[in-house]
Amino acid sequence: MTTSRRAFLKSSGGCIAYLALASACAPLATRRKWTAPAHPTVATTSFARLDLIGADSWALVSTPLGGDRTTFANGGIIAGSSGVIAVEGFYRPAGAQWLAERTRELTGRWPTHVVLTHYHTDHSGGLAGYTTATGKPTVRATARTRDLVFGGGAVAPAKDDALTRAFADVVIVAADNPGTIDLGNRRVRLDSLSGHTASDIAIIDDDAGITWTGDLVWNGMFPNFVDAVPGTLAASVRKLEKTHARTFVPGHGALADRSALTRYLALLDDIESAARRGHKEGTTAAQVSGSYAIPAALGEWMASKPSLERAMTAWYRQLDAR
Repeated sequence: MTTSRRAFLKSSGGCIAYLALASACAPLATRRKWTAPAHPTVATTSFARLDLIGADSWALVSTPLGGDRTTFANGGIIAGSSGVIAVEGFYRPAGAQWLAERTRELTGRWPTHVVLTHYHTDHSGGLAGYTTATGKPTVRATARTRDLVFGGGAVAPAKDDALTRAFADVVIVAADNPGTIDLGNRRVRLDSLSGHTASDIAIIDDDAGITWTGDLVWNGMFPNFVDAVPGTLAASVRKLEKTHARTFVPGHGALADRSALTRYLALLDDIESAARRGHKEGTTAAQVSGSYAIPAALGEWMASKPSLERAMTAWYRQLDAR
């Protein structure tokens, strides 16, 4: 499958072209560090690897910097005695299919559940890859995520019959009562949040100490604020910080521990401080982002000039609304 440059950029106002641009601006050492394995790897392909991060828990870490655009976002597998969750639908169906095939190899069954953290095309566009001739997993997403996929969200996937069928009979995750998924010998909790988009889901395994954050959390890659309400985003991340998780699977970048999450929150706070200061002084968002530098104490983040301006613009949008 080939994609023209124009179509690629148009379809990826979210995290796809964004990621490619930011990685192109980063030194090779930084790009390698971004996805360096910290856990045993059980499977690899040209676009991702699968790391064992806990008992019957695996993280799919997307590795698109080599040029294979099958996946851009991270995801994973959570297996129990009576069911298996696949996290995310990925960019292309081949990504979801690859994860499902690895799920069957590792657990003996095809995924019984799929949870989408939000609507962006790099997380939902490949959902049809889980569907087989004999059936498909139960898909869980919020009503807002479903509506943004089919109602013209800014970076929604291209609609086709396969995607429509994959979303048929979706189980809606309620904002006020997101609930749990019973996998037999373990229960996985869903948390309905927002901030990266109007509707984000975190998948939390309290007993295993693992949380899949979707794009509420990034690690080593500067976060994308295309749909963001920055103050709400930071509040959602702080809520995740209060869980008992030891390992966080971010939407993009290397797996994170609690110290990495603290560093990410410090980055969000520093962006907020710069935006508030510039807004108060009457400086434009473009001027603030042009002079902004990520503090060295926060480590290396792959960031491009457009990504910094997008962050400041999102903050100015929120501050102007107030």
